[in-house]
Amino acid sequence: MSTLYVKIKILLNIFLAIFLLTGCNATEKKDTVNQEYDLEKPEKFNMPESLFEISGITFNQGKNDTVYAIEDEDGKLFRLAWHVIKQYHTKFSKKGDYEDLCIVRDKVYVLKSNGVIFTFPLSEAVFEEAENVIELKKWLPKGEYEGMYGEEATGDLYVLCKNCPSDDSKKSVTGYVLNPSDTTKAVSTFAIDVDEIKAITGKVSRGFRPSGIAKNPLTGEWYMISAVNKLLIVTDKNWKVKSAFTLNGNLFIQPEGIAFDKEGSLYISSEGDDLFAGNILKFKRLRR
Repeated sequence: MSTLYVKIKILLNIFLAIFLLTGCNATEKKDTVNQEYDLEKPEKFNMPESLFEISGITFNQGKNDTVYAIEDEDGKLFRLAWHVIKQYHTKFSKKGDYEDLCIVRDKVYVLKSNGVIFTFPLSEAVFEEAENVIELKKWLPKGEYEGMYGEEATGDLYVLCKNCPSDDSKKSVTGYVLNPSDTTKAVSTFAIDVDEIKAITGKVSRGFRPSGIAKNPLTGEWYMISAVNKLLIVTDKNWKVKSAFTLNGNLFIQPEGIAFDKEGSLYISSEGDDLFAGNILKFKRLRR
C-alpha cells in the first residue's frame, strides 16, 4: 500500500468525521428557541409598586409604544410606556384574581382565574373607570385558567387551562377557542400533549401547568410559559411541541405573562417577591 494512498485515506476519514460532527450539531440546533432569542440576555423593565404582582401583558395590534398590563388582585387595566415608571390605569371591576388579558379589534379582554372574561372598549382605558363592561360567563368549563391570547384577524380568544378537573396535567392540557361575537357560545378545543414535552425535558414535575400563551407573529408558532414548571414551550400551528426550555430562576422569578410585538420581540413578565420587583423582560429576535 503506497504512502500516498494511506494519506488520502486518512484525509477522507477526517473530512467524513467533520461532516458527521457538523451535521449532528446542525440537527440538534434546528428549530430551537436559542436560534430565535437569547433567553439569558434580556432587557429588563422593573415595574412600579402598583404592578408588583403583574400577571399579564399585551399590546394593541403588536404596537410596543404602550404596554397594557394587569395584576392579580385589583380589577384595573394598567398602561405604561417602556422604561417609564409612571403608569395610568382604569378600573373595570372589583378586586379579584385576574390572570391575563388581550386586546382584539379595539376591545379589551381580561381573564379571571375562574374562567370569567371581562370585556370593554379600549377607548374606555383613558378614563378613571371603564363603562360598558360585560362579563362573559359560562363559556368555559369549571377550572383554573391563567393564559389567554386574542387573534386580531378572526376575533377568536384562545384560553389555556392551568388546572381543570377534566384534565390530567401529567398527560394533556386542554385549550379552548371562543369568539365573543358568537351568541351560541360555541367553543372548540385543542390539546397540549405533555408526553411531547417530556420527550424533550425528560420529565415534567407536577404536570404541565401553563400560565401564559402568545403567538409569534413572524413564525405562527405558539409560545407557552409555566411559572410552576419554570418552562417555556414552543409548538407549531397544530399544537405539536417543537421545543421546551427550562427558564433561569434568577431571571424569571415567577413568569406569568407573555406577549410579542409586531417586530417579533418576545416579552415575559414576572411577579415580584421579597427581594425583586415585578418586571418585564424583553428579548429581541436574533434572526431576521
